[in-house]
Amino acid sequence: MTQSARANGVTAGRIDATQMQSNFSDLHEPYDVHEAVVAADRCYFCHDAPCMTACPTSIDIPLFIRQIATGTPEAAATTIFNQNILGGMCARVCPTETLCEEVCVRETAEGKPVEIGRLQRFATDTVMSKAHPFKRAATTGKTVAVVGAGPAGLACAHRVAMMGHDVVIFEARAKGGGLNEFGIAAYKSTNDFAQDELDWLLGIGGIEMRYGQSLGQDISLTGLQQDFDAVFLGMGLSAVNALSLDNEAAENVEDAVSFIGALRQADDLTKLPIGRRVVVIGGGMTAIDAGVQAKLLGAEEVTIVYRRGQNAMAASEFEQDLAQQKGVKLVCNASPVAIVADGRLTAATFAYTEVQDGTLVTLDETFTLPCDQLFKAIGQTLGDMPEALGLKGRKIAVDATQKTNVPGVWAGGDCASGGDDLTVTAVAEGRDAAMDIHATLMGAN
Repeated sequence: MTQSARANGVTAGRIDATQMQSNFSDLHEPYDVHEAVVAADRCYFCHDAPCMTACPTSIDIPLFIRQIATGTPEAAATTIFNQNILGGMCARVCPTETLCEEVCVRETAEGKPVEIGRLQRFATDTVMSKAHPFKRAATTGKTVAVVGAGPAGLACAHRVAMMGHDVVIFEARAKGGGLNEFGIAAYKSTNDFAQDELDWLLGIGGIEMRYGQSLGQDISLTGLQQDFDAVFLGMGLSAVNALSLDNEAAENVEDAVSFIGALRQADDLTKLPIGRRVVVIGGGMTAIDAGVQAKLLGAEEVTIVYRRGQNAMAASEFEQDLAQQKGVKLVCNASPVAIVADGRLTAATFAYTEVQDGTLVTLDETFTLPCDQLFKAIGQTLGDMPEALGLKGRKIAVDATQKTNVPGVWAGGDCASGGDDLTVTAVAEGRDAAMDIHATLMGAN
């Protein structure tokens, strides 16, 4: 360890490889066959199942759970994949505690829902180790460009390819997967699952991947419109919001998205530097993922600071509890007002906040947290977009079928207006756009 690292407090190797492996092991161990059948037997198989309504992709949850209970997990997987081709990843990362499991009748009656997410993982894992379950329709001769190999883009590409269209996915990074590969906590998606899922999805055929292709730099919307019969935009949000404070460019002041991405791509986590005292600013899933992983990497003190009350945090109650169980401290009703640095970060100052007449107000009272590393997790925005595209707020405006205002161009996922910024929502939007693209290309619209 260098003298600079000692003084700074940001260094690698705080814990050994054995402990690191344990820290980043699977958050939820998969069911074995017996466990899955027992869990499935708890389902009431409701006719008007609220869990199905709560699922953004409308998976027939009672049906797939019954198929597990009757010993046919392959059929269960097909039921899931018919609606959500990324059902394997969604089973791992979807906030089921605020969606399907929250409205489960067992949860309402007993406070313990059927573990739908783990059952979904059991079914999908069973099939993903085998040949791709879907076949392409006859080739239509139509071509579709998909920008972004994240959940929305992949879901769209798979569905239009399955219906016989030829697809080219343009991805800015050197790897596909988007959020699933670069933006999710490593303990939620282990063993390179995102890449395995991508390879499995491409097994449908008819999809070409082109990496290092960024919209506005390497490719243009106009060019894609000229070369393809339809275009789907699913590139997510590439720009990170700023705090707009002095010293924001100081050493070890970073955005949480980049930190999580670097962690996900690291070959050896014992070589990834982490601070002794870490502060995370934000209240969403990214903040929680950054804070928990900082602690797992060996940070001694990790504090997540959020400007509103804890009940207003975008992160679910389960995720908040997980952070606290891992030793992360949550401080709410506090907003950053200063970054203290002399070239290198030493502390962050916050002002207390409160809601007055429905408006969040910053108070005069402040406090300072010493820290040697600070992560910003205050949201992302679109990068530069073609002027022809209409915007709704800070996202691409789309209608109910994911169409943009530009003829022949659809959009979905985090870059588009619409639902929550969740993997499962992005999949639903990509799938729905694909259905409308198909109808349009075949003259049904």
